[in-house]
Amino acid sequence: MDKAFIDTDVILDFLTGREPFALDAARIFSLSERKKVSLCTTGLVFSNAYYVLRKIGSHKKVIENLTQLAKLIDICGLPKAVVMEALESNFSDFEDALQHFAALADKARIIITRNTKDFKHSELAVLTPDQFLKSRE
Repeated sequence: MDKAFIDTDVILDFLTGREPFALDAARIFSLSERKKVSLCTTGLVFSNAYYVLRKIGSHKKVIENLTQLAKLIDICGLPKAVVMEALESNFSDFEDALQHFAALADKARIIITRNTKDFKHSELAVLTPDQFLKSRE
């Protein structure tokens, strides 16, 4: 089973129903629920998602949604080695570097994001949700 790292934007599409991206995000999480793909992300993504979602919902509701999400995906760590790799990388955005090297350390093969240009230095395949879903057909 493929392991894919899922970025903040796709998680927010899913949790907020953001159109026109929500359906593709929901289809990806459905694949995870049916054990067709293994999804991972970092605790940092959960923190970022909480920050954005808290602006539009109550603390209690946001925590409930993130708790349900955590049941569908693995959470990879950010140990010192990952942080050091990110610091020493060619990524222009440090957060994206952290995500990339955490995904590598967690043995993901794909990064799913709508911001593919942010991962131009990636050693992993970087696909939009639409591209990822088409690759599964």
